[in-house]
Amino acid sequence: MTTRRLYYDDAYEKEFTARVMHCEVLPPDVKSGITGTVWGLILDRTAFYPTSGGQPNDLGKIGDANVLDVRDEGEEILHLVDRKPSDPEVNGCINWPRRFDHMQQHTGQHLLSAMFQERFGLPTVSFHLGGEICTIDLRGPEPTAEFLEGAERAANKIIFEDRPVTVRYGTADQLSHLGVRKEVDRKGILRAIEIEAADLQPCGGTHVKSTGQIGVVLVRRCSKVRQDWRVEFVCGGRAERIARHDFQLLREVAEKLSCATDDVVSAATSAVAEREAHFKNLRAVLQRLAEAEATLVLRDTPADSHGLHVVSRVFEGVPAEFLGFFATEIAKTEKTMALLGLAADGHLLFAQHPATGKDMSALLKVVFEKFGGKGGGTRDFARGRLNEAASAAKALSLAKEMLAAG
Repeated sequence: MTTRRLYYDDAYEKEFTARVMHCEVLPPDVKSGITGTVWGLILDRTAFYPTSGGQPNDLGKIGDANVLDVRDEGEEILHLVDRKPSDPEVNGCINWPRRFDHMQQHTGQHLLSAMFQERFGLPTVSFHLGGEICTIDLRGPEPTAEFLEGAERAANKIIFEDRPVTVRYGTADQLSHLGVRKEVDRKGILRAIEIEAADLQPCGGTHVKSTGQIGVVLVRRCSKVRQDWRVEFVCGGRAERIARHDFQLLREVAEKLSCATDDVVSAATSAVAEREAHFKNLRAVLQRLAEAEATLVLRDTPADSHGLHVVSRVFEGVPAEFLGFFATEIAKTEKTMALLGLAADGHLLFAQHPATGKDMSALLKVVFEKFGGKGGGTRDFARGRLNEAASAAKALSLAKEMLAAG
């Protein structure tokens, strides 16, 4: 059986009639998000596009059944539906908003890829049409900000000119003579999408009739992915929604910074510098506080039966960073050891003077075996966090008992 693909010649066909040529019950496909029993239908003709070429499948209805997935099986197209049709003669209906969105994104991708290759020598090696963002992977040197903006501007110029987008058929050799952007090594008649005086590209996907229907191309960002450069973009309705969302975020940030939207970058830069200065000052204050408190605590901490001065304390209302400063000050004195905890989050820190001769990492491990937690360190300095913050005091008591016993 061969399924006639109606979308090849008319991507705007929203409804169609067909005959069910094959129907079978299929098991759930958890990997595809299908957890219940489904029926697999093969029709003699279909307007449903199957997942392929970076473009997701269409959704919609076949009779009373909901279309859950559409798959390309070579000569046939398999439709996964949630119920068996009651009649072999069925009506199909495409989810048009989803289809048209995909048409905008895919045609926009053709145009954007053509601009990157024609103007900057960067060929597209892959395309992905995601639920929110589309991407193309470019091969070559890193696209500069000027490249990204230039390709976007060139694509939008052609969009505003509303050039026709047509379907061409021909062999690989015939398409090659017509100046196809990416040659393919396939036999027989191939389908290609032509954007007048801009691009000719073999493709089996669905596309708009003219560039004006793409609406607009909005390039968002570029990042390194293995040996290629991944460019994020959106077109049409998506570009409108995302541009509006981005501006709302910008306006909210400007309000938080009490500045105009044009001044967000400079205001944010000043805020970051101010924050870093405050952080640096806080560290200095914590350091001085730790030094003073360690001096007082050591003065009032008697030696145990082994001649060790063990400072055991659960802190409240201090940042975790303070524990490090305090432990370091305690451990500067011979025969001293710090067993510290933080009531807020169960943070533990064990430290000792190097000449004390105990193993802080091993001690912390035993405590975590009893109370649960993760961490590690060296013989002289170990830290981690308990699973239950409320166990901090009991954990330090256990550690102190173990030191006294050993």
